[in-house]
Amino acid sequence: MRRSFTRMAVTGVAAATLLVATATPAMADSDIILKFNHGYFLYHDNGDMFEVCDTKADGHGVVGRLMENNDNSPVPGFGEILRVDDGGDAGCDKKGHDVQKSPSYTYQMRLHWNGGGGTIVSKSFRE
Repeated sequence: MRRSFTRMAVTGVAAATLLVATATPAMADSDIILKFNHGYFLYHDNGDMFEVCDTKADGHGVVGRLMENNDNSPVPGFGEILRVDDGGDAGCDKKGHDVQKSPSYTYQMRLHWNGGGGTIVSKSFRE
């Protein structure tokens, strides 16, 4: 009797572990992060919060921009709808923006270092 109970307990723990292991990546996939050696730009899907962080004290900040493309717009292309700057102070900066669920809207994140160089761009995404 004791062996049966032990087997059932081990099987239950293994099943619960498998469930958590398969559920965790699905939840994490909805967040988006752009990173380079000067900082990062992170979108938290839960709460629609955008965070930019300057991680290198080099005298230049970083800028995260959220771009929106409205497929129904008379002028196609991405327009800036959110800008978050960080640098020169302690901590990271955050701003919220409601990323809408719509087949007509796509979004794109862009991260730029103010010391020169290029801009990192995310793939287009929807809510």
